[in-house]
Amino acid sequence: MSKGIGTKVPENFNEMFTFNAAVMGFAGSLGWMNPVLDQFEAMVLNAANSYRLQEECDVLALVLVKYKEPIIYAEFKAIMLASLRSLVPKIWGVEHEVAWTWFWDNTERMIKRQTAGIKGYQRAADKFIRNLSDDIVQQMRRDVYKVFFGVAPKGQDYFKQSSTRLNFIADKVLEMSLEMYKRPREMVEEISALGLRHVGYGIPTELFPPFIEAWSQVLQMMLVDEKAANSLRWSLTLISKILVRTILEGSTIVMKAINTNSAKRFRKAIAIAGRSQRAMDMLRITVGTQSISPLDWAIKSGSFQVARAMIDDLLTIRGDRDNYYYGCDALFERHPDILNILSATRGQGLLPALLDGMLWRSKHTQNKLRRVNYFVKHLIQDAEGLFNAKQISVIIKSGDPKLMRHPVVSFVFNMLWSRLASYEFLQSRVLFMVQVVIFVCAQSILPRLQPKRETESLRILLFSCRCVIYFFDMFVLLCAHIKYIVADIREGSLTHLLGLPCPAYLKNLASAAQLAMGINLVFMCTQEPIFHCLGNMYGNYEGAGLFSTHCPEAQTNINVYSVFSQLGVLLHWLLLVDCCIFSLRLSSYFLTCFYVLVELLHFLCALLFLVLMFACSITALDNFKADFRSIPAGVRTLTKITLGMYPSEKFIELHNSPRLLGLLIVFIVIVVIFLLNLLIAQLAGAYRNVYGDMMGFARLFRSGITVSTVRAIRPKRWTAFLKSLRFQERIEFNEGDVGIAGGIQVLELATLNPTTE
Repeated sequence: MSKGIGTKVPENFNEMFTFNAAVMGFAGSLGWMNPVLDQFEAMVLNAANSYRLQEECDVLALVLVKYKEPIIYAEFKAIMLASLRSLVPKIWGVEHEVAWTWFWDNTERMIKRQTAGIKGYQRAADKFIRNLSDDIVQQMRRDVYKVFFGVAPKGQDYFKQSSTRLNFIADKVLEMSLEMYKRPREMVEEISALGLRHVGYGIPTELFPPFIEAWSQVLQMMLVDEKAANSLRWSLTLISKILVRTILEGSTIVMKAINTNSAKRFRKAIAIAGRSQRAMDMLRITVGTQSISPLDWAIKSGSFQVARAMIDDLLTIRGDRDNYYYGCDALFERHPDILNILSATRGQGLLPALLDGMLWRSKHTQNKLRRVNYFVKHLIQDAEGLFNAKQISVIIKSGDPKLMRHPVVSFVFNMLWSRLASYEFLQSRVLFMVQVVIFVCAQSILPRLQPKRETESLRILLFSCRCVIYFFDMFVLLCAHIKYIVADIREGSLTHLLGLPCPAYLKNLASAAQLAMGINLVFMCTQEPIFHCLGNMYGNYEGAGLFSTHCPEAQTNINVYSVFSQLGVLLHWLLLVDCCIFSLRLSSYFLTCFYVLVELLHFLCALLFLVLMFACSITALDNFKADFRSIPAGVRTLTKITLGMYPSEKFIELHNSPRLLGLLIVFIVIVVIFLLNLLIAQLAGAYRNVYGDMMGFARLFRSGITVSTVRAIRPKRWTAFLKSLRFQERIEFNEGDVGIAGGIQVLELATLNPTTE
């Protein structure tokens, strides 16, 4: 057949089979032949394994029994032999003809026998299960486990769950036995996946036959219709075969070590694996089309000792004469979300172990400098070459200041900040600084230059500044926050603040302050004196003129406006605090103040309580001192005493009121002497507790801004940045020793981290 006439030349067995079926006039039989063809490779590969071949034939029989048309197996045999002759004409001979004929005849016999035996099984099983009442099902559950534990007492060590869980397992067994008839191919995949999970559970395979026998005995005791009992017994036996095979194929020595949570046993097991195979032995066990990751299973099953040993082994650099072997690429290829997986095991040291493995330091020094390789490719970019914000944000979300001080984490975030984020962030801050200057000029400087005697140019300048505030600052801010709010609501990303549902982005203090500032600007705009005076700028009042702010219409709102103006100035200045991230030391100082501020709030609460208590108590005395004539007056006086603002001469006047003087002495002892000194001690203790972590918290603060900034940079700039890192090039370990790709090499002082290994 020539390609010139537009027909594709068959290149493999399946294509040749389809082609020959059409040529030989059997195209109408492809409906049942295609399922056979799909399973043909598995049957051929297991021709020498009669147990597995029988399993494949059983599954195929479940598929073929659904076909109503007559199945002529000789047709498949003829097409099969013709296709094989066409594909390998040079080596095909009589021996091949005999061997393949024998194989198909044997397979055909098994398929025919099973197909004839299971006819009507699906209908019988379906009818039986549908007619089961709740009471019968409950009784069946109890009887199955009773018989099973009697036949296999060891099973009690593995079925230690609650009755609800055991009932679920029994119900699932019934469901799977019926589903095996309805969708056999899909069930084989699901059962294989279940079998791989049982590898992790460490379930002995010798328990499966007794479990099936228990079901058979219970069905027999229930006097179930023979065909229904046979149908359930047959499907359960097939399920058991698949599970046992999957468990046996998946029970590697690595998985056995995981089940015992023995790092020593794991190292002994993995020691026999070759350098190039070690990573796959720890990251993938495949049975059929299903696979399981031993590392992932070790983490999820709580075998943290083995998981730590596996991570250490994966990230150990090994080499032979030709190659270096390093499992970092394989690890991130198999588990792109490995950081997320490890972050769930906080306290087990797995995430720091992963980061330790991404760092290599040379034990040799040159000119008092040491080579350091950071293999951070997968922390910076994902498989598609985009910024790996999702994974790197896991480190930030952990909120662990010690983790932020890890050399690898510090290196990555410092590089992203210095080479990408700092310039972009500075640009955005410069614009905001201009807005702050305009706001301060409009609210705090220009109105105070010539009150009620402003020149026209000054009023125009004031009006211009406030227009900029409302039409640029306020409008842009509100549009941005409306966008964030809508996005969070659409994604269902909500949090609760003060018991009320709020968009999740407001958990960020800066975002909440920006929203508050936007709302404050809206209130300012509604109370703006210039807008209220537009209809009466040239009236008969002092300060009249273009864009006046002194008209009678504005005076009723001026006090409210001044309050919002004051809040606006404070919020603008507060939002400038994040500029301190350009210096980690300055940032750590501000964060220290923030964390210690909690102790001050505790002190103020205690002080308020004591001031109110003593003010009420003193007011109840029979005294007529002006400073204590009422509770508010007493509160003011006691506050002055606390702050040292109460004149000492007035204490002399209190000598005539010994009871009042006594109460004041008690108040001074409790508040001024005890409470204030306690505050000092608390502040000192709180500072001492947080000081060690403040640099880490400062890095956390800057890293969050770094990630959000890098996310927003242009793709062209990100591509140029990645290209400059040259992750595709192999980097040296020591001079002339070319190592592996995916890293960045820097030089550090030899005295910083002495290395002997």
